Amino acid sequence: MTHKLLADESAVAWLNKHTGGHPTAVEPVQSLWSGYGEIVRVHLSNASAASVIVKWVEPPHNMHHPRGWSGKASHNRKLKSYRVEQCFYSDWIPSYTASHRTAQCHVAEPTEHGWRFLLEDLDAAGYARRCMSLNSSQLDNCLRWLASFHAHFLNHKPTGLWKVGTYWHLATRKHELKALKDPQLRAAAQTLDATLNNCRFRTLVHGDAKVANFCFGQNDVAAVDFQYVGGGCGIKDVAYLLSSCLTDGECETQAPQHLDTYFRYLHHHFAADVDGQAVEQEWRSLYPAAWADFHRFLAGWAPDHWKIHRYTRRMTAVALADS
Repeated sequence: MTHKLLADESAVAWLNKHTGGHPTAVEPVQSLWSGYGEIVRVHLSNASAASVIVKWVEPPHNMHHPRGWSGKASHNRKLKSYRVEQCFYSDWIPSYTASHRTAQCHVAEPTEHGWRFLLEDLDAAGYARRCMSLNSSQLDNCLRWLASFHAHFLNHKPTGLWKVGTYWHLATRKHELKALKDPQLRAAAQTLDATLNNCRFRTLVHGDAKVANFCFGQNDVAAVDFQYVGGGCGIKDVAYLLSSCLTDGECETQAPQHLDTYFRYLHHHFAADVDGQAVEQEWRSLYPAAWADFHRFLAGWAPDHWKIHRYTRRMTAVALADS
């Protein structure tokens, strides 16, 4: 069956204009969250690249969330996330470096009903592997990517991005806070949020730095999905990454060494005039708060989620004791 993109004359003309080639086949990659569009791989003839990735955002008329979280606030948050992603690809990506590799963006623009992104095919660029779990070397590479990203954007104001990065930040998750049944965690939510947001050393955070958003090459990684990039404390990305790939027991035994690895890479990427020891001291101290802040979201959104385990609760207890 011919993909609808190939049947759309305006889409074919758009691809031809920006790639110089003609689309010959379309391969679905994945649907976007809650039915807001899809990502496809487009194979081309007579173009400099054999394939490109198209991220086509078309918000549905009937909003539906797989966990039941739908409504105007959720819809508006998603719409803003795509505006942010467009801004990131248009205005911020040109400053990327090889040590925090992303897909090169050919076009990022709004359409009548949504957005469309024309991106480099990272599979063709050597980043074809996707992982559900990571070995030590792969996790090191993800931590190195985050360290480079955070060091590169240290003290940058998130113009056009989320003022506070991460998809779970408190100002956008009022329904989840209301649903939170833990009275102590609910009472501490504002304090945890303020503690993280008022840190002295702010950077850009990826905002959704889970394992699924890293593409693995031979010896390094590239990251995708910049809908929730914005300002904040870099340690939030680190805690979230570890939560996405380590079990409860692995967090207990391995998290300290992974933190050491991250900070070692962070120092390596800092500019000469940065007080690296001061950054490390502050961000290390905020590590429990980063876990507790994510726990606050999870406990209201999906209280039976597998990430709410003993280590999560222990980090939360540490943060609450310090708040």
